[in-house]
Amino acid sequence: MKAFFKSFFASLLALMVAGGMIFVGFLGLVAILGSSGKPTVPSKAVLVFDLDTSLSDAERDTEAGEALNEVFGGGGAHSQALPAAIEALDRAGNDARITALFLTGNLQGAGPAQLRELREAIQRFKEKKPVLAYNLGWSKRDYYLAAGATTVFINPFGAMEVNGLASEPMFFGEALKKYGVEVQVTRVGKFKSAVEPFITDHMSEPNRVQMQMLLDDLWGEWKATVAKDRKKSPSELQAIADEQGIVESEDAKRLGLVDRIAPYDEVLDELKKLAGKESKDKDFPQITLATYAGIPGDAKPGKTRIAVLVAEGEIVDGEGRSLQVGGERLSRELRRLRLDGRVKAVVLRVNSPGGSAAASELIQREVVLTRKAKPLVVSMGHLAASGGYWISTYGDRIFAEPTTITGSIGVFGMLPNVKKLANEHGITWDSVQTAKLANPMTLARPKTEVELNRIQGVVDHIYEQFISKVADSRKMKKEAVHEIAQGRVWSGQEALKLGLVDEIGGLGSAVRYAAKMAKAENDFYVVGPEHEQDPFKELLKNLGQGKSRKLAKAGPVEVLTEAFKLQMERLSALNDPRGVYARMPFELDLK
Repeated sequence: MKAFFKSFFASLLALMVAGGMIFVGFLGLVAILGSSGKPTVPSKAVLVFDLDTSLSDAERDTEAGEALNEVFGGGGAHSQALPAAIEALDRAGNDARITALFLTGNLQGAGPAQLRELREAIQRFKEKKPVLAYNLGWSKRDYYLAAGATTVFINPFGAMEVNGLASEPMFFGEALKKYGVEVQVTRVGKFKSAVEPFITDHMSEPNRVQMQMLLDDLWGEWKATVAKDRKKSPSELQAIADEQGIVESEDAKRLGLVDRIAPYDEVLDELKKLAGKESKDKDFPQITLATYAGIPGDAKPGKTRIAVLVAEGEIVDGEGRSLQVGGERLSRELRRLRLDGRVKAVVLRVNSPGGSAAASELIQREVVLTRKAKPLVVSMGHLAASGGYWISTYGDRIFAEPTTITGSIGVFGMLPNVKKLANEHGITWDSVQTAKLANPMTLARPKTEVELNRIQGVVDHIYEQFISKVADSRKMKKEAVHEIAQGRVWSGQEALKLGLVDEIGGLGSAVRYAAKMAKAENDFYVVGPEHEQDPFKELLKNLGQGKSRKLAKAGPVEVLTEAFKLQMERLSALNDPRGVYARMPFELDLK
């Protein structure tokens, strides 16, 4: 036994020493990175925009655990904040050190409205300098950005998608029944179909109708934009989608969808020429868009502060996590901006499918109070639906892109119970209570008729409040709002016709309008929320910059796993204290 303890403590000591050495080495790496100078822009550099990224409307506040996973575990694609990317592209267009823009890679996640804003920035760059775009396989997302480039390349072995849009939601209703989980629902609005994946195995007819109309609007905008870029007609692109779908490189060139068929080395030669180098040179001056975006520009800021506050993700009760809109957190940030005399106007950027009705109301109250104190303009991104519209409707002016998904004015309650599942495994409950409605949110049993009626009454009341607030803020009659509500989603271009938004435009348009309201059109600068910097997370972020790319296209098992994981994450975000939600009626997963 003595020998065992001696060996054990010797091993433990060795582990502690090794751990200490690793930690010291880590601190050394911190010192090296911390002492390194800031990046500089080389002369005649090519600005490289690797599309293998995930676009977000705000700088993502990565949790330390997520950052560690990305560095050491090979996490997902890099995240790029859309406003920062747009600002960098506009600045690079006027930067004499930048000679061209190179687009390549495959976007991992971005909504149509975000793509439109990014594409417009790329086109503004193209008016001043050449844009080269290359890919082995062009997806619809990437091609939408690149179709108007100076030169669009495709690899000889490549192919591209011109196959229309599809959405294929997953349904768990029968699976939940099979495993003994019952879900009861209360809702208002025949189009409010957010609960369908958990209670049935197919789309309802109203949901199918609204989804078809929305996809038609999004596909129509894609065709119109690409057709203009490639000097074709939308009907020609529709014929390609109906007859070919996946277009091989030779056909893509013949049809005028690309300009050149070339392997990657020949594209690099073209980039070398633009950078003043020759083919025999091993490298050429270049800088990534992410790095360039982090280098401050030379322009002097104006005098008037315009604050941009981003509401991105599911709306949840409380503070919320990364990529969630915490009702308490966003309300506090709005309140700070309202009370800050240095801020003369606020732009609320909304990219949210909604969520907790209580949290949405908490945020809306601060929107109303802020608007009384100073101008508050809303910019809708990819999604501003249900609770996302709830927090938007009182803006002084609402901007949306034609492909923004908005509306969904409706409410639902979802009430699961696991009685059958638990009973089959020998788990039971018993209870005592002092009133019929003492425990309506229990998971131990189905809800009684009295409980369901009461919960439905709460849902109906909140829906009426939603309708009344929209009618008041948009200066519409309640009957007119009810007609276009019912939980139905609309594209931005349809929302403009219906009076739910005021103007078509992106974040830049909203900022300029806010500056105009603040009487500072030509003398303003934009500020974001104030966050304390975390040096440890910044270090991890820098360490992760050199990661190898993830798979350009996920395999079928990964797709299925991610879809299931996403649904579970959305379920975990349903934390409204009354179990009532103002959330988009379906998950739009464009394929």
